[in-house]
Amino acid sequence: MVKSAPPATNSQKPSKLEGIKERSNFLREPVATELLQDTTHFSEQAIQILKFHGSYQQDNRDNRVKGQEKDYQMMLRTRSPGGFIPPELYLTLDKLSNEYGNHTLRVTTRQGFQLHGILKKNLKSTIAAIVKSMGSTLGACGDLNRNVMAPPAPFKNKAEYQYAWEYANNIADLLTPQTGAYYEIWLDGEKAISGEETPEVKAARQSNGNGTIVHDGEEPIYGTHYMPRKFKISVTVPGDNSIDLYTQDLSLVVITDSQGELTGFNIFAGGGLGRTHNKEETFARMADAIGYVAKADVYKLVKAVVATQRDYGDRTNRRHARLKYLIHDWGVERFRSMVEKYFGKAIEPSQPLPEFKYEDFLGWNKQGDGKLFLGISIDNGRVKDEGSFQLKTALREIVQQFNLPIRLTPSQNVLLYEIAPEQKPAIQEILDRCGIITNPKEIEALTRYAMACPALPTCGLAITESERAIPGIIERIRVLLNKLGLKREHFVIRMTGCPNGCARPYMAELGFVGSAPESYQVWLGGSPNQTRLAQPYTDRLHHDDLEKFLEPIFVFFKKSREKGESFGDFCARVGFDAIREFTANYQSSASRGKNTGGHRITVRDNVFNQLKATAEAQGKSMTDLLDEALKAYLKIEE
Repeated sequence: MVKSAPPATNSQKPSKLEGIKERSNFLREPVATELLQDTTHFSEQAIQILKFHGSYQQDNRDNRVKGQEKDYQMMLRTRSPGGFIPPELYLTLDKLSNEYGNHTLRVTTRQGFQLHGILKKNLKSTIAAIVKSMGSTLGACGDLNRNVMAPPAPFKNKAEYQYAWEYANNIADLLTPQTGAYYEIWLDGEKAISGEETPEVKAARQSNGNGTIVHDGEEPIYGTHYMPRKFKISVTVPGDNSIDLYTQDLSLVVITDSQGELTGFNIFAGGGLGRTHNKEETFARMADAIGYVAKADVYKLVKAVVATQRDYGDRTNRRHARLKYLIHDWGVERFRSMVEKYFGKAIEPSQPLPEFKYEDFLGWNKQGDGKLFLGISIDNGRVKDEGSFQLKTALREIVQQFNLPIRLTPSQNVLLYEIAPEQKPAIQEILDRCGIITNPKEIEALTRYAMACPALPTCGLAITESERAIPGIIERIRVLLNKLGLKREHFVIRMTGCPNGCARPYMAELGFVGSAPESYQVWLGGSPNQTRLAQPYTDRLHHDDLEKFLEPIFVFFKKSREKGESFGDFCARVGFDAIREFTANYQSSASRGKNTGGHRITVRDNVFNQLKATAEAQGKSMTDLLDEALKAYLKIEE
């Protein structure tokens, strides 16, 4: 047997977490012991292992009181390759969110669901219910392969989309942890009935090849220490960038022949967005093209890439542990050469690909087999009932009545599919009654293409607001664009409460990254199709200064753009020096004495949502509608 090159020797001391993983007995302890203890929270060591089981411990910062224990709660994330949620699982998650959670579900940017607000004492019951309903949370977090992404569109007449689903699911199975800990802890050892793995996946997991597996316990691929950091994979089709392929550790692009038969995959590797403010050694990076692999060898190639990162990734400095840093330090050629040693042969040159485009698949669409699918836009992925907006009720009624499967999208929306044409009127009636817009043209365009992470109050890493702030930010940007004569303009806006980049802000045309309380680092110049990395323009923008900051940039865009040019493409073309020069010499209408009406007030969430819905229904901005209402109430004459 040909053996791989020995793992790199590292004289530096491994990180603390490497020891926690080693002592966990393949993800069992101290989670199993502490779960039996009558406490409100887990220890730090248990928290780290708990992530591998799909859960993060959090506390609600809105409820912190000095001198009192934190309001501890668990966030739970599903493992849903390609975003697939069978109807019985959706109904279970909906029920659990009400019984144990905070009455909402949240679609993640990796096509899973998150439950928030679960108490430690209810965690076991929640996970057990998910597994018994054809779901799983195993590997949704932690230092291993995360949820495998794929385009959510259920096109039955486009074979490449079906291949993407098939291989996303198979690769997820291939890299699923094999430890018995998950079922021992959460189901008392009872392994739930689930779909059988394909024989090829089983064989690929056990095939050692050139050192891609280890023989020291329950984990043939991961070994005792699992991966140095999280590992993210996507499978897509030529031209479809709904999954942000350049942000993944490993992306596979389906290649078919003239008859539509699968021949193999183009391989990209080394993407990743997490970084740390003021740590220049951390950075966002786009994936590189690595080559092409025939379909018969795809699992072997995936294992070779994983083994390279497993054996050579940095286990001392977790900020430097992602695959992107290994490829950056080594260079693509050295990385490809090492992968080939594990793979056992040369990687073929990449196949030609068309330009990648962003898709969101909203509205009513044809599947290609006589049935329909429906893409529903969800602001920041939060499935909830609030005021006249009753999305949670609508989805529950539709899934119960029609037993429809769901695909979650990488842009935090949902697709209902396998809809018979005769079912469309009844489904539309439910959605209309619950205040859900299904025509994409009626959705505020800035909102349609925006994403935000949860951030405050539950994420422990959040520096400032994101999900709760972005509706107001978008409304203010829309008012400013309208004022400047850019009423029809829209672009990709993404916001995160910290620099880890969960909502992928570094690929946006306009990205906001939390850098201090109520302040954001601003990134400009990503492309509408997420095929170009944005760049940091300013390190700290207080949200009160948003209009003052953006106005000159938008004016320059209006004056100097090329025909049909998007905002992100404009910023990348002219460069930051030109933008800064124009901004420095710009006199705003306010500085010329004109009152821009820049004052702001805060309203409660239920009022905000009702105001937003009414404004959309009347085709007005929220600012104009509120202005009219207050003038009428205060009897102010024009």
